[in-house]
Amino acid sequence: MKTSIIVCTYNEEQTIFNVLASCCKHNPDAEVIVVDDGSTDGTENVLKTLATHFHFEYLKLPENHGKSYAMACGVEYASNEIVLFINANMVHLRKEHFTAMLAPIQNQQADMVIGNPASFTINYAANPYETAMGEKAMLRADLLPILKDMKEILFGVEAFFSIYYQALGKRISFQALNGLQRADRISSCQKIMVPHEDEKKIANALISNFDLMMKRVQNNIQNTQNYTQSTISSVQLQLNKYMKHLRESITSIEAV
Repeated sequence: MKTSIIVCTYNEEQTIFNVLASCCKHNPDAEVIVVDDGSTDGTENVLKTLATHFHFEYLKLPENHGKSYAMACGVEYASNEIVLFINANMVHLRKEHFTAMLAPIQNQQADMVIGNPASFTINYAANPYETAMGEKAMLRADLLPILKDMKEILFGVEAFFSIYYQALGKRISFQALNGLQRADRISSCQKIMVPHEDEKKIANALISNFDLMMKRVQNNIQNTQNYTQSTISSVQLQLNKYMKHLRESITSIEAV
């Protein structure tokens, strides 16, 4: 199966050069697509320079719509069976990282692969689904039915993917990507702490998406051949657990 690598970027002129160069250099047979989600910094100039060294497809959105919308645009444009989403803020991206992400799907051992830096640390209080927020390899055919939803979700697309795939009984593989780092995160063995007010805003934003996310997952499952009532029950259990974590986190934040 051939691969389309999708890099969505917004104002990441400092990191996009090396990320895109790694994608092109280590995957000469892949289709590489950059979706510029309305950047206002020097991202476009960096991409013009890159275009003199590497071949890639460039989609320029006239204004910022959000990561999920940009991802959906990339999937629409892609022409290969596997889509690999790479964040534009990664550093030390190496060939073995691509291999780790793609091999489980190419070998039919997984339907979605989620890769995170081995040093990735999680603030479960803010978002218990943060483990789903890494680089992703997925089958394009699985994403086509939910493109409209992806374009409308303003926050929490990673949780949406995770719940949707789990509810359908899809196989999810988690890969630790040794050496990979995110430019905007501190590499530490300690849990990353964010200001309490920011943490509360994140949790409240996720809660506000609850009803809409639940409806979207249910509707999409009902439109598949794999739909059963037990699948809907599984979705409900997953989201109820999610909501319990979020509401408890807000209570603990307010108590501090």
